[in-house]
Amino acid sequence: MSRIGKQPVPIAKGVTVNVSKGNLVTVKGTKGELSIQVDPNLTLDVSDTEVIVNRPSDDKRFRAMHGLYRSLINNLVVGVSEGFKKELEIIGVGYRASINGNILELALGYSHPFFFLPPDGISIEVDTKSSKNPRIIITGADKQLVGQVAAKIRSLRSPEPYKGKGVRYLGEQVRKKAGKSAGR
Repeated sequence: MSRIGKQPVPIAKGVTVNVSKGNLVTVKGTKGELSIQVDPNLTLDVSDTEVIVNRPSDDKRFRAMHGLYRSLINNLVVGVSEGFKKELEIIGVGYRASINGNILELALGYSHPFFFLPPDGISIEVDTKSSKNPRIIITGADKQLVGQVAAKIRSLRSPEPYKGKGVRYLGEQVRKKAGKSAGR
């Protein structure tokens, strides 16, 4: 058995899980509603407190899907009950971030600012008070979407290896390179 797949998915209080025909799993909670299409060969046993994913046989394909869909369903349950959060840190002289309405405005050392409109279900905050470097806090119920938005913002100016300037995840270690040596 898959170590991850055989574990039941605990259902938090205030969360409802429905499985419709064709294995469409819909999870509703305080943070919203998410759904995922599970492979029709897998069977889902839903009780009041947990969801158990079962596979039909020990074929390699089913073993791979067993743990995958268990993790995806768990992410849905955690997302609609607690939500997910990613934090980015902006490092560099003159690099700034601000929120105008719901649009994120970034000044990242280019000749023009970047404007980023978050997708539905994602909220973005800018914290300039807690440290000398501004932080961008991305929250939402969908783990994949939160990670994708954070990666997109980071890609606008990823950290460079000489001075470490750019947008990085909070706590990310950037390996620095030595600069030119004054040879002769």
